[in-house]
Amino acid sequence: MKILAFSDLHLSRSRAAELVAASAEADLVLGAGDFCNMRQGLNEAMAMLDGIAAPMIVVPGNAESDAELQSSALDGTTVLHGQGATINGLRIFGLGGGIPETPFGDWSFDLDEAQAKAALDRCDRVDILMTHSPPKGIADVTSNGVSVGSTAIRDAIERLQPSLAICGHIHDSWGQSGAIGKTQVVNLGPNPNWFKLEASS
Repeated sequence: MKILAFSDLHLSRSRAAELVAASAEADLVLGAGDFCNMRQGLNEAMAMLDGIAAPMIVVPGNAESDAELQSSALDGTTVLHGQGATINGLRIFGLGGGIPETPFGDWSFDLDEAQAKAALDRCDRVDILMTHSPPKGIADVTSNGVSVGSTAIRDAIERLQPSLAICGHIHDSWGQSGAIGKTQVVNLGPNPNWFKLEASS
């Protein structure tokens, strides 16, 4: 399956147009959160992506809540937040929000590590783990050199060992990748990112 994945659109019209054009070649599109800015403009962001020409699965970022994303999502889009979905045999589990809590204040949709662990513990088998936040220690370093990823996400990757773990959130680490065991971890950013993946048996 040819998968197009991105994160952190943040209402960029040019990035959205690039993703819509790229989606013509995709079997599946994955969006790892932060479609709008500070809980504003989510309907506008979804309208920018309206030409996506493949099934799309998304998680909320910290810039929008799961309820807001459910309300604004395009027809045919699946919103995951502590749930899984299966597409052509490929198992995907999603969890959104800023994890751990961000310093951004009341507008930010965040979870603490205990809440994230409780949600991730519901997953027992997965091919792709899609979270908005990165795991602790990979693609999670801010411009100040601080590692701000999630221990709960890292623990889940170590336990589940999906083929792929994708995230966003930390802009300074867009495009960075690493591995946890056999799992490839990628901080996506708003550029088109391509993966080819088959469902595991």
